Amino acid sequence: MSETIAAPGLVIAPDPADTRLTRTIEATDQTGARQEIRVVEERPLTIFLNSREIVTTMTIGDYPEYLALGFLRNQGMLRAGETVTGVDFDEELETVVVRTDSPTDYEDKLAKKTRTSGCAVGTVFGDMMEGLENLTLPDTEVRTSWLYALARTINTMPSLYLEAGAIHGTVLCRQDVPLVYMEDVGRHNAVDKIAGYMLAKSEGAADKILYTTGRLTSEMVIKTALMGIPVLASRSGFTAWGVEIARDVGLTLIGRMRGERFMCVSGEHRLTRDADIRQVATEDPRHRRKGARD
Repeated sequence: MSETIAAPGLVIAPDPADTRLTRTIEATDQTGARQEIRVVEERPLTIFLNSREIVTTMTIGDYPEYLALGFLRNQGMLRAGETVTGVDFDEELETVVVRTDSPTDYEDKLAKKTRTSGCAVGTVFGDMMEGLENLTLPDTEVRTSWLYALARTINTMPSLYLEAGAIHGTVLCRQDVPLVYMEDVGRHNAVDKIAGYMLAKSEGAADKILYTTGRLTSEMVIKTALMGIPVLASRSGFTAWGVEIARDVGLTLIGRMRGERFMCVSGEHRLTRDADIRQVATEDPRHRRKGARD
């Protein structure tokens, strides 16, 4: 297994030792030799908003309360002025019920739901796009030295990906410090967990960077912008609509981060190029696959 390092300041991180999240199975390799390998678990989670069933999604099963909160917030079902009075997870029934202090207009939102190109749930509502119309993101500086440090730290931290693969990761960062690291079978689930954590902890967004191992699609850009985070970075590439939306809302969008290389396609005004790329370490080939299974 590759070398792993601890990240200072990390509040939440994947727990590769949690036996609920992976399973050991028998397999045969290309030579016919029998081996034991670890694979990621999938289990259903049904999310309720008050008494209404909203969605059932497949997830690895950790942090279900954050996933439910973040999903509802990112889909526009929980607005900034609404008060959450309770979040109850029933492990046996595999359900999370999010309760608010007043009725919501989720019936209208369900009627406007469309299916998009994401993993797992990957749905978007018409009023998510409407929420971008008057959005202004803060002009928070992002230094290239922070990006290089984050990439190295995140790619070598203990994770379910390095243990079993077939999973996406999303990391909430401040400058060059990872704060919250979430993984799931779908990249949208991983970012929803981040959104749920931020909502539950009243965590500010203006000074944050969101790092993801997944593709930079339109919905990833929309969710990041609606969370108020000004910078989204990834090892993977972009979709044309994702780039277009990022430029429209002024989001700094950085992708194809490998070793000393990256591409910034939007919001370059936030970038401060303070790192000498000649001093950036060459990326270990063992980590190049991290963005390739997207």
